[in-house]
Amino acid sequence: MPNNNGELEKKLWSAADNLRANSKLNSYEYSTPVLGLIFLRFADHKFTVIESQLKDKDPNSRKSTGKTDYQAKGVLFLPENSRFKYLLNLPEGTDIGRAINEAMEGVEKENEELKDVLPRTYNKLENDTLFSLLKTFASIPMDIEGDVFGKIYEYFLGKFARSEGQGGGEFFTPTSLVKLIVEVIEPNHGRIYDPACGSGGMFVQSAKFVENHHKNPNAEIMVYGQEKSAQTVRLAKMNLAVHGLSGDIRQGNTFYEDRHNCLGKFDYVMANPPFNVDGVDKEKIKDDKRYELGMPANDNANYLWIENFYSALKSTGRAGFVMSAAAGDAGNSEMLIRKKIIETGAVDVMVAIGPKFFYTVTLPCALWFFDKGKINTDRKDKILFIDARETFTQIDKAHREFTPEQIEFIANIVNLYRGESPEFIVSQESDFKQKFPELKYQDIAGLCKIATLKKVEDEGWSLNPGRYVGVKKGMENELDFEEQLMNYHQELEQLTKEANGIEKQIFLNLEQLYNAKK
Repeated sequence: MPNNNGELEKKLWSAADNLRANSKLNSYEYSTPVLGLIFLRFADHKFTVIESQLKDKDPNSRKSTGKTDYQAKGVLFLPENSRFKYLLNLPEGTDIGRAINEAMEGVEKENEELKDVLPRTYNKLENDTLFSLLKTFASIPMDIEGDVFGKIYEYFLGKFARSEGQGGGEFFTPTSLVKLIVEVIEPNHGRIYDPACGSGGMFVQSAKFVENHHKNPNAEIMVYGQEKSAQTVRLAKMNLAVHGLSGDIRQGNTFYEDRHNCLGKFDYVMANPPFNVDGVDKEKIKDDKRYELGMPANDNANYLWIENFYSALKSTGRAGFVMSAAAGDAGNSEMLIRKKIIETGAVDVMVAIGPKFFYTVTLPCALWFFDKGKINTDRKDKILFIDARETFTQIDKAHREFTPEQIEFIANIVNLYRGESPEFIVSQESDFKQKFPELKYQDIAGLCKIATLKKVEDEGWSLNPGRYVGVKKGMENELDFEEQLMNYHQELEQLTKEANGIEKQIFLNLEQLYNAKK
């Protein structure tokens, strides 16, 4: 049996993907049922462990164990027809799709928190495919240690996201980006909110951060999410459950619906929202207090997201989110909103990320970090800019990621900037000292720069790290060209959107004039 260093996930994925290739379903249709079976196998594993413990505790007791005994141990109660062994031993000729649908229904009936969460579309898969999937997931060993089911679920989410292309990007953020956000904002207590939560990856990594610091996530953090798609909400709830977490995930369009009454409520906000969304009806939200910093004039929702994140934070809250690289330099009404946020002193760290980190787009992006509490520190009039575009590990020709060592390196720069000690859990202190010999912060050309708010004002309120960090010696021409090309692309994108908006307004004005003359 493969060990628990990734081989098991690869083996299971290979088997499941081969079955999909021989079925009549595309990746989108196949993904949710497969993730549902991983969830059921996880629930069955936990149930079996507790079942054995309860029997061993008092083997001679005449009292039968029931639902409350299992719930007291923190596991889902499974009726007999929802057990994996029951499904595997069904007689030949049984409608397995119907049996699995009934198994999922049984789990929901006995566990109210999963109502309407689990998939019930197994009748779309052929009997042979379903039986092979059951056998594949039944091969997961029962003596495994650690969060192996969570790792398997996360691995499959990433694989499905990659195979689904644009659709996959709506529910999955590359794990290395999520881990970097978590390491910078350090969500170790209180309420955590993601208003575009997808499959819940931000919550899972936050819980792992708490665990890595030897605390119980369910005792330290409470997670709240909102997501537009009902199917993605179900993915998120299964993801939390398979990691042993609980949370309040609600369906709703964040632009129009504030399902958690978010104003000033959260200790941490984390998100990877869809970039450059158009078509938001601003008339519907003109009086919404979440957007009191201003309404973008152009048809681009990037700054509506940014205002959502900012307004949801407590007075000491921190936020970390992914954003279009163009947003840091956006002009006109967006610049005025950005200026207001910068003047509050809440903008803490800006990180430029190179291209090819996402499965859906190849363009670069940026990570924004707010810290409302820093206005009471010596960082109140400073912002740390990091250019991480040259920091990456190539996975394949089209995709990149950060290694754990690279994540720790970037997070340690932030630690030094905050006057905190760096941590060396996966990386070597000697490697870090090559850049920071005294383990104290210093500006490094091409990598990091602390800028005052006065300097940011002089730069037209830009939050583009390239404006401040500069380039390391010997890279001037190459990176100058790359940055200019990116800036031209961003400017063209912005001008095109503004031109489209003006064109729509002209046609609307002409139509009104025409109707007035009739």
